[in-house]
Amino acid sequence: MSLLRKHWFDLGLLFAVLASLLVWVRFGQLNDLQLLLWISLITLWLHQFEEYRYPGYFPGMMNKVMFQSEQPDRYPLNTNTSLVVNVYIGWSLYLLAALLAEHAIWLAMASILVSFGNVLAHTFMFNIRGRTAYNPGMATAILLFLPLTVGFCQRRN
Repeated sequence: MSLLRKHWFDLGLLFAVLASLLVWVRFGQLNDLQLLLWISLITLWLHQFEEYRYPGYFPGMMNKVMFQSEQPDRYPLNTNTSLVVNVYIGWSLYLLAALLAEHAIWLAMASILVSFGNVLAHTFMFNIRGRTAYNPGMATAILLFLPLTVGFCQRRN
């Protein structure tokens, strides 16, 4: 369990590569919503890799900037809370949304809202509060999550 707690974001990068291959192979068989949601899941894994591995200082930045923690390397966002929120909740939501697509549009909407929340938080909230121009997760939020949320909103069905 310790290995998973310390390296789930590395596993996510591997899953992103494998899922990208799967989407590429099945490209013509996926409808627009399915394609968007699979790319959204891949984007989530890439986003988490940016936050936790490269450059990877998101937990400490979050703890210091948002919570003014006296132990920003540990509390309140630590390896356990990160695993639960990102893997058990995040991966489950995005994966189920991709698998069920139009059969559970509310899951698709929920995952897209989380993605858009990441765009707002990483672009504005963390930078304003931390007086920074960049924070880990911002690049994938702007370059990947933002176009996906716009694409979802522009869909017709």
